[in-house]
Amino acid sequence: MSLEIVQVYLFGGVKFLDLLAVLMGLDIITGVLKAIKNKKLRSRTAWFGYARKIGVFGAIIAANIIDVVLNLGGAIAYATVLFYIANEGLSVVENLAEIGVKVPTVILNKLHVIQPNNEKGDEQ
Repeated sequence: MSLEIVQVYLFGGVKFLDLLAVLMGLDIITGVLKAIKNKKLRSRTAWFGYARKIGVFGAIIAANIIDVVLNLGGAIAYATVLFYIANEGLSVVENLAEIGVKVPTVILNKLHVIQPNNEKGDEQ
């Protein structure tokens, strides 16, 4: 019985966690490739990024607990997961563009972080 309660409070029926996990994996891989290309691979920076990703799951767990306690049917957890899916997707596209993968111009124009003419990899 207590295992079921833990499962309900941790993630319950939160949808799209698998998609979020895949996007996080892709973000890590493309981020490492970008860092290698820019000669900025640093373990401390990587560990901070991994810790942030663990924190995302903490936020999802908190959202799920709020949903369960307030009996909201998963609305907050679902919105939280969708937010992080969008965030990870944008990060993957950003990393791909900085690595040199062709990204549609309309998307590049929306991502202000990317500086396509910046060959040195300098950050502003």
